[in-house]
Amino acid sequence: MACFTVPMATAAVTVAVEKALPEGAKANPFATRLPWLNKMMLGGSAILALEHVYHGEVVFKPPFLTAMTEGPEAVDAMLREMATRGVAMTVVVFAAWWCMVEFARGAKGGLRQAFFSRLSHFGRVPSTLALVAWGAALMFAVDILADVL
Repeated sequence: MACFTVPMATAAVTVAVEKALPEGAKANPFATRLPWLNKMMLGGSAILALEHVYHGEVVFKPPFLTAMTEGPEAVDAMLREMATRGVAMTVVVFAAWWCMVEFARGAKGGLRQAFFSRLSHFGRVPSTLALVAWGAALMFAVDILADVL
């Protein structure tokens, strides 16, 4: 219903943090890789939002979320989904980003080069697309796992 709003809100905060960082903080490897997190969160949220539009859970007229018009039970279910799936998606994407940053910091030799050449082999656009796809895949994995459990 609205699980994509939690990672989207998190992405808004991380974009604001990235813009507010002083120049001295750019030496921190996590600060320099914050755009990766932004792309994973924003891109994954956007793709998930499109999926919700396709299923009719999000419409282009106020209040935008169909659960808001279906009564208190639907709103309760929507808030529960945001608190469980949305937070889980955010945590999983954040953990994947953290691992990527740690890998970028510590990996030596051919493995590191192979990983990052895949992310940026064709320049900047495919690396952005790869990060968006990775964020979306992680979010969909959490969504599917929540359906199964």
